[in-house]
Amino acid sequence: MKANVPTSAGFFGEIQDELKKVSWPTRRDTVRLTVVVIAISLIVAAYIGVLDVILAKVLQALTGGR
Repeated sequence: MKANVPTSAGFFGEIQDELKKVSWPTRRDTVRLTVVVIAISLIVAAYIGVLDVILAKVLQALTGGR
């Protein structure tokens, strides 16, 4: 018996059908959410940077470094 193997044309047709069902965000939503992601990333980076400096100073004080 031959296995039920989809053709490439059928495969890409199914992809198109599925993409038509997707609820795409508006341009405004995409820009707004991108700004939110960038802002949160910067806040987290600043937090980690400050924490790194503080911990480096504490370690330096504990080890008697310069």
